[in-house]
Amino acid sequence: MEPLMSDALAQSPSLSGSAPQGLGGCGSSHCACRAQASPRSPFDDTDYGTPRKHADTDVTLDIDGHAITVPAGTSVMRAAIEAGVNVPKLCATDSLEPFGSCRLCLVEIEGKRGYPASCTTPVEPGMRVRTQTERLQALRRNVMELYISDHPLDCLTCPANGNCELQDMAGVVGLREVRYGFDGANHLQDRKDESNPYFTYDPSKCIVCNRCVRACEETQGTFALTIAARGFESRVAASENEPFMDSECVSCGACVAACPTATLMEKSVIAIGQPEHSVVTTCAYCGVGCSLKAEMKGTEVVRMVPHKNGQANEGHACVKGRFAWGYATHKDRITKPMIRAKITDPWREVSWDEAIGYAAAEFRRIQAKYGRDSIGGITSSRCTNEETYLVQKLVRAAFGNNNVDTCARVCHSPTGYGLKTTIGESAGTQTFASIGQTDLIMVIGANPTDGHPVFGSRLKRRVREGAKLIVVDPRRTDLVDGPHVKAVHHLQLRPGTNVALVNALAHTIVTEGLVDEAFVGERCEREAFEQWRDFIARPENSPEATADITGVPAEDVRAAARLYATSGNSAIYYGLGVTEHAQGSTMVMGIANLAMATGNIGREGVGVNPLRGQNNVQGSCDMGSFPHELPGYRHIGGAEVRAQFEAAWQVQLQPEPGLRIPNMFDAALDGSFKGLYCQGEDIVQSDPDTQHVAQALSSMECIVVQDIFLNETAKYAHVFLPGSSFLEKDGTFTNAERRISRVRRVMPPLAGYADWEVTLMLSRALGYEMDYAHPAEIMDEIARLTPTFHGVSYALLDARGSVQWPCNEQAPDGTPTMHVDTFVRGKGKFVITKFVASREKVTRRFPLLLTTGRILSQYNVGAQTRRTENVHWHDEDRLEIHPHDAQERGIETGNWVGIESRAGQTVLRALVTERMQPGVVYTTFHFPESGANVITTDSSDWATNCPEYKVTAVQVLPVQQPSPWQQQYSRFNEEQLALLRERERALADAGVGTGK
Repeated sequence: MEPLMSDALAQSPSLSGSAPQGLGGCGSSHCACRAQASPRSPFDDTDYGTPRKHADTDVTLDIDGHAITVPAGTSVMRAAIEAGVNVPKLCATDSLEPFGSCRLCLVEIEGKRGYPASCTTPVEPGMRVRTQTERLQALRRNVMELYISDHPLDCLTCPANGNCELQDMAGVVGLREVRYGFDGANHLQDRKDESNPYFTYDPSKCIVCNRCVRACEETQGTFALTIAARGFESRVAASENEPFMDSECVSCGACVAACPTATLMEKSVIAIGQPEHSVVTTCAYCGVGCSLKAEMKGTEVVRMVPHKNGQANEGHACVKGRFAWGYATHKDRITKPMIRAKITDPWREVSWDEAIGYAAAEFRRIQAKYGRDSIGGITSSRCTNEETYLVQKLVRAAFGNNNVDTCARVCHSPTGYGLKTTIGESAGTQTFASIGQTDLIMVIGANPTDGHPVFGSRLKRRVREGAKLIVVDPRRTDLVDGPHVKAVHHLQLRPGTNVALVNALAHTIVTEGLVDEAFVGERCEREAFEQWRDFIARPENSPEATADITGVPAEDVRAAARLYATSGNSAIYYGLGVTEHAQGSTMVMGIANLAMATGNIGREGVGVNPLRGQNNVQGSCDMGSFPHELPGYRHIGGAEVRAQFEAAWQVQLQPEPGLRIPNMFDAALDGSFKGLYCQGEDIVQSDPDTQHVAQALSSMECIVVQDIFLNETAKYAHVFLPGSSFLEKDGTFTNAERRISRVRRVMPPLAGYADWEVTLMLSRALGYEMDYAHPAEIMDEIARLTPTFHGVSYALLDARGSVQWPCNEQAPDGTPTMHVDTFVRGKGKFVITKFVASREKVTRRFPLLLTTGRILSQYNVGAQTRRTENVHWHDEDRLEIHPHDAQERGIETGNWVGIESRAGQTVLRALVTERMQPGVVYTTFHFPESGANVITTDSSDWATNCPEYKVTAVQVLPVQQPSPWQQQYSRFNEEQLALLRERERALADAGVGTGK
């Protein structure tokens, strides 16, 4: 066999110099580079060197005697793949930039010295490449031999056996013996890191290929990993040689996915073994809508892997989608229907027929006694489009009214109203990938690194590439001055002053001559623009005049406005910090005004982009879940539209809008609303003013809850119908970029039925027949009746992976960017946005303002993430408070503090932090015992009744015991638990399983 470092290999041009560890080179004695990697080749899409899309010159070369023509900038490795030649590799992967460290992809190029790495060598005209020669085979075997000499001899018991690239490549290069002994092997096994609940790190198996380090940098943007030490001691290290759980690692799994050996391995794979088949589906957490592969053994999920062809996530995921799926088979799952006459009675398990029959009979009894409008339904932003469509159809056709609403009421209903009014369509204008063309990013009232982490990684990457970032937020988030991203401006406004700030930004643009007059003249209503311009130019809207209101210095506002107007492609991304205000709809219109005034809409890299919180918030709105709208956002009062649905559904529809969720609660307390069908939403925990909600539910006579767990709302229910998780159903979700993606069943429903089938059974029991054999048939009906969905079908989605609506005759391939040549409403409409102060004002009694948000590891009301290992990161909601406010009150981190508003009281532990500004406190709402919404009030958006979660006047003081509400909550929980245990004992005595 040839010696490892032959003269020819040593002369390879890419091996000169020395490498800083963890940056340019692997730092390993056995990697055959021992030096800095080759410069990155001139392509930005990984795929082993896919050329930039703008390459306009073709290059013809010869690879192993085959002529191949590829765009200029393509790597030799990519060209070889195009020619049908697979070059051995270890450090190269289609999800990372070329690196050139493993030395397996060496090739011979006529006229060039040495053996360059094919992954980092760009093609040249007339180049003659040989990928398979005796010399190359010997060199590759030598390199692989040294890898194996430093690797544990446990291939038969290794959890990666059958899915190990090192094994594969050893076979490819023909390695059959190792001459060097195994001096380096196994000596690091005692340093195995098991700290992360989801994956293990075994340094003895590390080949120092740098793929995990590069994935952490390039894909996630966290920079938590590096290469430590030298020689045989070279291994991956988290932060400063810390355990993974103590490091900056955010457990996104990018490093695990990139690892070619068992060094980084999912614990589920170690426990269960390698999967034998996979099913592509869509994540059921946030509105990014990541495509995932459920890798299975039979009907058991082994792991969830981000799908490389997923158009929303492009092969990335976060800790929740990647790892927090165990809730689907958690012991708390309820899998048997239950009923009870009173909420103080114990639950009684019954058959599906009895539960459905009881619910239908109760609804009919209530309507006979109190009238047709005395019952209603709430659709779920967690369920599929098809299931949501069926619930609103059930309410309209079987209940006979329009009393249907959705959780989007309490999050993004102002987006629908504001964007529909100004630009004609109540949805985001771009793809997530559009940010790659953005020069200036403005993030308003959103924290994407926590709430939308896969998009947050994409945003951070774009900032590292040179885009400027403006953050508008009362709190100092990670985007403001994180370790690897920094905003050029942080407009740290006071909660409740959004509209004053957006008017000040617009004032600068108008009065400094920064309006895109050509765009406005061509694309917008002139009269409305002139009225808006005159209003915005008033002195009271200037940055100087509004500084005392917003707390943002005038010079910062003017600088940010100039950047937004003059940077080229400027995009706005916003979240619930915009919509969950008394002026939420006004603020959305103010954002649209800004985009239109500067011409930043209708092309790649710009736009108005709402970041939806839940996986199918967009879809639940699309499907007609609001009481005034049929699917496709068409008003129920329109006779022509209503006639189309009446003909299809064979029923007469009511022309008047029904009750919104807050109206349902008020009507319940008034005695006129008595029955509710609530699918997949926990309104007691998620809606504002918890005690008001609880009182309203307590006054109803029949509440039917359909969910996978006994949630807080189920405490007030009379019928519990077991729900199904996203792993147990077929359907579609629509994400924040209007992308419709397939959800595919990977295991049978634990309760026997998917949610859509349960709604069918209830409708039939009510006397209205719905006949569908599969969700595909439901989508076909949606497509027939909804103009923006006319072209959507499962066949199309299966062929293309996903599609963005509108998808119809005019746009058969979908619509990635909206409003390109004209607005959906025709001409864009500027709307006057007068600032009106929130009624939630600080007083002597309530001197602080409370605002709320999310954290990375937990999700929404926590029903799923609290039943996974995610609690390791965040096991309670805490109150963040500025050191000045804490010192005034004698509060230190970890102290119990009481928070009181005009709505109620609760108690949390304090976290003293500079993230907050004086006078503002913050908490999350993931744990029901925290009672975050006990203290939020009934203040809401003027147009949509979206609650003003983000502005609550409170007092915070040290306390020694839980609040009265929490004591009541604990007693209620203990009583409910006792009732369930009594039921279980009775069933066990009778020899009946509980179904859990």
